[in-house]
Amino acid sequence: MPEPTKKDETPNGQPEESVAPESSSALPLPEISLEVSPPPESVAPESSSAPPLPEISLEVSPPPETIAQESSSAPPLPEIPVEVSPPPESIAAESSSAPPLPEISVEVSPPPESVAPESSSAPPPPEISVKVSPPPESVAPESSSAPPLPEISLKVSPPPDDDAAATPSPAPAPPAEEANTLKKLSIELPNDSVPVPAMGRKDSVWSLGEGQPPEELDKPIETPPLSSLLIEKPQSGSVNVGCDITFVAKVEAKDLLRKPTIKWFKGKWMDLASKTGKHLQLKETFDRLTKMHTFEMNIIKAKENYAGNYRCEVTYKDKFDSCSFDLEVKAAEQQVSQTIDIRSAFKRSSEGQEDAGELDFSGLLKHREPKQQDDTPEVDVWEILKKARPDEYEKIAFMYGITDLRGLLRRMKKIPKEEKKSEAFAKKLEPAYQVDKGGKIRLVVDLADPTVDLKWYKNGQEIRPTPKYIFEHKGTQRIMVINNCTLNDDAAYSVAAGDEKCATELFVKELPIKIVKGIEPVKTTVNERIELECEVSEEGAQVKWMKNGVEVPTGVRSRYRVKCEGTKHYLVIDDASREDTGTYSIMATGGTSETHVQVDLKPLKIYQDLQDMKVMLGQPIKLHCEIYPGNVPGRWYRNGQLIQPNDRINIIHRNKVHRLEIETSSLHDTGDYTFIPEGYSQSLSAKIHIIDPPKVHLDSLNFPDNTVTIVAGNKLRLEIPISGEPAPRVVWMKGERVILESGHRVRAETYGDQTSMTIDVTEREDTGNYKIVLQNEAGEATASIKVKVVDIPDPPEAPLVPTVGGDWCTMTWEPPKYDGGSPILGYYIERKKKQSSRWMRLNFDLIKETSFEPKKMIEGVPYEVRIFAVNAIGVSKPSEPSKAFTPLAVTSEPTMLVVDDVTDTTVTVKWRPPETIGAAGLDGYLVEYCIEGTDDWVVANDELTEKTKYTITGLTPGTKILIRVKAINAAGSSTPRTIQHSVLVKEVIEIPKIRVPRHLKQTYTRRVGEAVNLVVPFMGKPRPKVNWLKEGKPIDPSHVSIRNTDCDSIIFIRKAERSHSGKYEMTVQVENHEDKAIIDIQIVDLPGPPHSVTIEDVWGGNVALVWTPPKDNGNAPITGYTIQKADKKTMEWYTCIEHYHRTCIAITELVVGNEYYFRIFSENMCGLSESATQTKKSALIVKEGMQVKIPEYNDHDFKEAPKFTQPLINTFAIAGYNATLNCSVRANPKPKVIWMKNKIAILDDPRYRMFSNQGVCTLEIRKPSPYDGGMYTCKAINDLGEAQVDCKLEVKGGFTFYELMQRGVPLHLIDKYISETKVFEQEK
Repeated sequence: MPEPTKKDETPNGQPEESVAPESSSALPLPEISLEVSPPPESVAPESSSAPPLPEISLEVSPPPETIAQESSSAPPLPEIPVEVSPPPESIAAESSSAPPLPEISVEVSPPPESVAPESSSAPPPPEISVKVSPPPESVAPESSSAPPLPEISLKVSPPPDDDAAATPSPAPAPPAEEANTLKKLSIELPNDSVPVPAMGRKDSVWSLGEGQPPEELDKPIETPPLSSLLIEKPQSGSVNVGCDITFVAKVEAKDLLRKPTIKWFKGKWMDLASKTGKHLQLKETFDRLTKMHTFEMNIIKAKENYAGNYRCEVTYKDKFDSCSFDLEVKAAEQQVSQTIDIRSAFKRSSEGQEDAGELDFSGLLKHREPKQQDDTPEVDVWEILKKARPDEYEKIAFMYGITDLRGLLRRMKKIPKEEKKSEAFAKKLEPAYQVDKGGKIRLVVDLADPTVDLKWYKNGQEIRPTPKYIFEHKGTQRIMVINNCTLNDDAAYSVAAGDEKCATELFVKELPIKIVKGIEPVKTTVNERIELECEVSEEGAQVKWMKNGVEVPTGVRSRYRVKCEGTKHYLVIDDASREDTGTYSIMATGGTSETHVQVDLKPLKIYQDLQDMKVMLGQPIKLHCEIYPGNVPGRWYRNGQLIQPNDRINIIHRNKVHRLEIETSSLHDTGDYTFIPEGYSQSLSAKIHIIDPPKVHLDSLNFPDNTVTIVAGNKLRLEIPISGEPAPRVVWMKGERVILESGHRVRAETYGDQTSMTIDVTEREDTGNYKIVLQNEAGEATASIKVKVVDIPDPPEAPLVPTVGGDWCTMTWEPPKYDGGSPILGYYIERKKKQSSRWMRLNFDLIKETSFEPKKMIEGVPYEVRIFAVNAIGVSKPSEPSKAFTPLAVTSEPTMLVVDDVTDTTVTVKWRPPETIGAAGLDGYLVEYCIEGTDDWVVANDELTEKTKYTITGLTPGTKILIRVKAINAAGSSTPRTIQHSVLVKEVIEIPKIRVPRHLKQTYTRRVGEAVNLVVPFMGKPRPKVNWLKEGKPIDPSHVSIRNTDCDSIIFIRKAERSHSGKYEMTVQVENHEDKAIIDIQIVDLPGPPHSVTIEDVWGGNVALVWTPPKDNGNAPITGYTIQKADKKTMEWYTCIEHYHRTCIAITELVVGNEYYFRIFSENMCGLSESATQTKKSALIVKEGMQVKIPEYNDHDFKEAPKFTQPLINTFAIAGYNATLNCSVRANPKPKVIWMKNKIAILDDPRYRMFSNQGVCTLEIRKPSPYDGGMYTCKAINDLGEAQVDCKLEVKGGFTFYELMQRGVPLHLIDKYISETKVFEQEK
């Protein structure tokens, strides 16, 4: 019969919690014989540290290799007690290199006596005999870091008293990483009639009693991978009973957008957040300067049951970190009551009371004295729970107030069951069976009554006979054979005989799955697709994908997808991120494969940067940027502070676009905004400036119609509230005048949110509209305030005296321009003689009109009058006196009125003054006319004319009029003088005549581009008609402008062209009479070059040239030609002759052996032609009488760097006389020559002239002065190099200080010159 396989096993058949040991390589152990004798002292099994090992005698047969039995990372093995029962917790056996154990046979003999299970001293261990033999076969391991379990045969003889013995049992080693085999374990319990059920794989569920458990108790807690969130971790500590202790954990918040989540645990599962109260306080603080979160757990008045292991877990998004620490509570030994109340042991102590937070979960294990409770249990809950079904445990716990149901279930699992003798079965099924996949298994029961009907069940479903399931009968035995076992047959089986049942569990073992092809390493960037491929040895095999030692989640919402195609398994990440970087491994039953995946960020590209903005207050703010890659999140900052979205602020991320939108801007939104993509060091920045248009708040002043009234002489101060962001610039204005802050009597001031205008002593000139102008970046605002200063009125203007009689006159005046801010009530009038200073008031009652008629004046005596204006404030100052007037009679009529000239619309008349003028004098004349036959006289002149001649205009041609003239003085108008006969309005014809200026009688010549402006005067009446023709055709007004007046005609050409040349004919016509004049205009330009230039003959040192005149003479006669020659070697042109009139010439004195080219320029009155015509052939000058055959030679490279053949020589010059410096240089190509004085280049200085001819370089210094002396340098530069020579120039004699100042010499040069002159004279 196959033996059951299990991970953890104890004598009562219950599973234990264990942690898999870590091992990377395992080796088989040799055969071992082991004897264990009890140690002198033992430690309580519930101590926080493992008990010492018993004394061991070990015999080892020589193995191939020797492995260390104890690892540095494995804890010491616990003491072995008399009875093996499940302890509260199991201890993990950790080893860095644990070998697979061989098959072991163990026999344990009971010790002579047993000790109470909770005694402080452990019982002596039983006698143990161990035999080790190699394992016969291997099973697929289930862990990548644990060696396979050996097959063990164990016999235990229990001690006489084994009711409450509890001793931790070391967990067997899990399977190893390199496909080491899992051994079989067989356990026989002599005093137990029911075999201990075996625990299978992790997903096997052990039942409590006959049914299934309410929940999976031993399911491992999955936690995300650890990261370094904790900067400071809580440390283990000890405290005396009744004292306080604090544990501190710190998390740095530099890269965290929000507060991390922290949880405090005691043990593995108890969350302490619900236990806070009088004895437990949890505190959180944040330091903004150091950006550090501090979490504290304060235990107040510690009790002994607070001792144990604690854990602190910190999570933030996908990051996780945890830390475990221990608390030791030191207390004096005291007697503990043995009476245990199950309900008080498994209750959360004092829930909801003021001492909530006591951790009393180990009250039963420690046998602590429970709190005195009012409700003493009346029933034995243990007995109720033992008899109840597992599905009723929760109901019973709720009924009796047991809140720690999980701890209750754990304790229930450790209670040994009392087996009852079966009446139907003589022998029941084994607790567990194991069979290889594809094999056959026989399940056998022995019946006490063979007549009883038997039914087989699989997972509660009845099994019918099939070829797979075969039922056999052998006497009282009933056998069920299962053929060709598969994984589906891995289930719970039971058989029912009448009312009784017995159950077992069948485990189907698979062969180890080996990895044929491992995972390849991957290096990629974010947002790419990652596909990890692995090939195993069998199709349909179950594998497990791990990342950094943690199983990869593959749920519906997981980022990871797992697929299988035959023997190939794939792990796919569609959209990779940086968090996907890590070590990935695949785990099969026969081995593992791992690789490293590196996910880097893509290079950041900024498609659109943030832009600086100015936003009106209250308007939305929209910051927009576009980056690549698009799925990169980021953070927004304002002035270095992180921006969190809220109802007003919206942060949007869509693909590549990141936007920050603020619905309504406020002044606090001004600042520097920065967007930082997550994971990148680059950032995008912009400045936001919130602006608010300025406003003037006049409503708060409560002035009617914004008008302020004040009496003159008082002080006025106006304070106006204003607003705007940025603070507006305030300008007070009255009209166009700006009121300054620095004013004395009137000044403006602005401070904070208020502006003011102050007038220390108000005057009437201060009355008017005052304008306030506010300006800032957001706009402009204006407001007006009217200031009214009340005062006496201004004096009226000087009165007018329009009519004067013999003893009276009439006077009128205008009201004063300024009424003093109050209506005018009336006027006072005063009069005096011109020679007198005594004024006499003419009225004592106010005159409300603006006219008055003084009387009772003396005729012939000049008088003056003046006026006073009166308002409610008082009487104004007097007006200026009127013009002096004298009461006199009018003059006699004008004499000798005659007609002087008549035109179609005007008539000119003239006359002589009247014979008698009188003392009043003569002011002027008035001319009137009327059409013959009527009496409607019309005034011809609006104003009096003092002349005795006047022209009446605007008359209708052909009409007859009568004309009269009146003499006017202060007394009035005289009797009119009228022409005796009517005048016919009709002009007399005058024959036209053109008066041509003298300079236009000849040809008028201008150059191309110059302006032409000709004025031609003419005569004729009526106005002649003027007409212009060019060459007999009308003139185009777009090219030539013509303007005519009554007496002349103007012809204007803005920019003359050659096409404007020609004869212009001017015609002046008056009716049938006309006159003509012709003006010749010639526009000239530079001529073209000669048509062709040829070498006619060459003899001796002479060359004969012939050419033809140019085709274009520039519209002017050719005045001559300029002939130039050039040596073929240098091609430098030299003028041979100028202003030459013929078209042929003989050039003489040419150098024998040289070859020459010639070119000729044309010349007219405008100058030389822009280009010249060059001979196509050259003229070679040879010696006469010799015929030399010139051999062909290759061209010699004459190129050479500059070299001075004659250097500069130190020179003395006389002040005021020109000086020259000469040197010669040889270079090809021609070098660029630079002259320098004292290392400074001489450029565009009129005092220097530079020449270079045939390599001879000359510098002429015009009228040097002493400060022109110094070091002169000539530098020659071409493409092949450069050279320079130096010389010293001293200028003797000189100028006085005054002469140097007149020449504009700087003072520092004058000072240097004077000092050098003194030194020179001393040396002389």
